[in-house]
Amino acid sequence: MNRRGWLLFAAMGVIWGVPYLLIKVAIADLSPASLVLLRTVTGAVVLLPIVLARGAITPLRPHWRWILVYTGVEVAAPWMLLSDAERHISSSLAGLLIAGVPFVGALLALLTGGDDRLNGRRLAGLLVGLFGVATLVGFDLSGGNLGAVGEIAVVTVGYALGPMIIARRLRGVPAVGVVAASLVLTAIAYAPVGVLQLPHHAPSLQVILAVAGLGVVCTALAFLLFFALIAEVGPARATVITYVNPAVALLLGVAVLGERFTVATGVGFALILLGSYLATARATATSRRRRGRDAEMAPSTGVP
Repeated sequence: MNRRGWLLFAAMGVIWGVPYLLIKVAIADLSPASLVLLRTVTGAVVLLPIVLARGAITPLRPHWRWILVYTGVEVAAPWMLLSDAERHISSSLAGLLIAGVPFVGALLALLTGGDDRLNGRRLAGLLVGLFGVATLVGFDLSGGNLGAVGEIAVVTVGYALGPMIIARRLRGVPAVGVVAASLVLTAIAYAPVGVLQLPHHAPSLQVILAVAGLGVVCTALAFLLFFALIAEVGPARATVITYVNPAVALLLGVAVLGERFTVATGVGFALILLGSYLATARATATSRRRRGRDAEMAPSTGVP
């Protein structure tokens, strides 16, 4: 990669590792529904002028059904569940569990008739990754809410399904338009509940800054930078940030929020990363090229 590619990669590695911390801060004063509403409204306000200027709305109309499905599995449900889960578990644990998205995606591709075949290496990756999750949940949860872990599990499935929908059902549709539409649709869906659950008192400055950071930086700016990263280094290299984001989430949770770091945390995280790598490894150059073409329009690697 050239210097611009490395800068974009570093920026994305940090930006998509930060949301877990910001969500943890924001839910101190906001309900999950209100947080999702404010985040999507903020992100949409930033992205919509860009989308309109690029003429990326009109191409979406014939695909509205699949855009609705994508919105549900990639934004509306995951952001709500993730926000609710972080009321009960640490931001760092949430980020580490989300690291399982690549191997969940590999498993879903196999189950839904993807191009890849299950070989020994990928099977080993799936088993190693699952053992890593079990290590985190079994040793780091410390009596915490297992329901929250279940919510994160649903989030990982949604984040894995999103890119598959883009690649198989929305190929060729402007990605930035799909993202903007998803933000608008999610905001509309959560508006009734989100408005009713807004706090009667003014949120703290920390919460206001957290919401602004989530909407402007971690949503709108992040997607624009991610598309620039794909254009600069290609989709295969761009998706490597999936392995960087959880590490950033872990470091921020420990350094900023004082969340604990244990040996089990490190071991579980390492196993998840190893499992994800093995489960998503491509057997041939042809397979890598085919996957790269499918990923070019996919605007997600598991966006927290």
